[in-house]
Amino acid sequence: MAVDRSRLPALAADPQFTFPQIVRHELANGLKIRTVEHQGVPVVTLVMQIDGGLGADPPEREGLASLTADMVDEGTGSLSAIDVSDALARIGGEYDVEVGADVTMFTLTTLARFADRGARLLSDMLTSPSMRDTDFERVRKLRLDRLRQLKDLPPAVAERAFLELLYPSHPYGHLAIGGDASLRALTLDDAVRFHASTFLPWRATLVVAGAMPHDELLAVARNAFGKWTGEERLLNVPSAAAHVTADANASACLAIVPRDGAAQSELRIGHVVMNAILGGQFVSRINLKLREEKAFTYGARTGFDWRRGLGPFSVQTSVHTAATAESIADTLQEIAGLRGPRPATPQEMSLAQASLTRGYPRNFETAGQVARSVAQLALFGLPDTYFAEFVPKVNAVTADDVTRVAQNYLDPSRAIALVVGDRKVTEESLVQLGLGELHVLPPG
Repeated sequence: MAVDRSRLPALAADPQFTFPQIVRHELANGLKIRTVEHQGVPVVTLVMQIDGGLGADPPEREGLASLTADMVDEGTGSLSAIDVSDALARIGGEYDVEVGADVTMFTLTTLARFADRGARLLSDMLTSPSMRDTDFERVRKLRLDRLRQLKDLPPAVAERAFLELLYPSHPYGHLAIGGDASLRALTLDDAVRFHASTFLPWRATLVVAGAMPHDELLAVARNAFGKWTGEERLLNVPSAAAHVTADANASACLAIVPRDGAAQSELRIGHVVMNAILGGQFVSRINLKLREEKAFTYGARTGFDWRRGLGPFSVQTSVHTAATAESIADTLQEIAGLRGPRPATPQEMSLAQASLTRGYPRNFETAGQVARSVAQLALFGLPDTYFAEFVPKVNAVTADDVTRVAQNYLDPSRAIALVVGDRKVTEESLVQLGLGELHVLPPG
């Protein structure tokens, strides 16, 4: 049968998406466990999520949570760092750690037949890290070297300065890696104390997902972590989310980190708070304006940084230096338009909903993706039905809903506009934007 190449193939119906069942458990030591069967590939992923991310860093000790997390795979009471690496290799294990604003997430994936060994190894690493002074100094030196590298990367400089503007004098207001002065001030005793007061079973949620029945997944978790104990519950690290009670920027703010001779300006625009239509996809308004219409950039995007406290909505892009002020003005104009003057059109709604829903099942193809997603439910206190309900709820959103939420949360008159670029070339045009005084921040 000949193929008709004069027309595009017809689109089939969207496949039905079903998220696997989540079963909740809690051990006698207070550890919360969630098991998820994910058949297909014979692997198991364990995600240990511990309350205490960068927001738990003490004042003038920024970077402590992240440095402590990096010490976990540097050895246990009976294993050196090389021994830990070899043990992971023998079970085909992949290990990763991520320090977020509110939690630290440790992930280990291994073949299902080695799930018990992998879980016991992860347990040893988390509950009995060796915390040797030589390892601590080496890890800290690596992080100081990384900080020096980041000072030469405009996106990293922008991210650091943006957080400081968004969250002044707040635990969220720094990068997880910390700063040069705070890292140099940290001691091994700081890491030991942080571990003792934070790495506790009642402050943790363990997600176990993979090609095993629920009862076997639970047994893996119980055998490895059932005897985990810790200090008294009164040793509680305050939640950074409790410090955020209102939008930090009550009025517009304009700031620049000078980089003489920069050919491009790195921009961050946003404030603590309609993403797909505004900047969440290639055909979104801001990208079409700055890239397709004006050729100022290779791409612009918007997004939310989810946190237990208020998280920022931001626009991120890198533009020609000469187009810096105009790009900021255009971006703020697009945000203002979505609030009412230029509401979402039926075509924009259809494209945004299709973008969010048709590829949604790809987020859950592996055991690791499933486990990390379930950990997010625990992080934000979302119901187990959240993923199953996502597609129908997105499809039920109307243009009026988009306008209402944009009016409530996206306010250009309160936006922070940050530039990392050439001050001499951009200052005059930036001041003319009418966003107030131009604040000059220290480089790097």
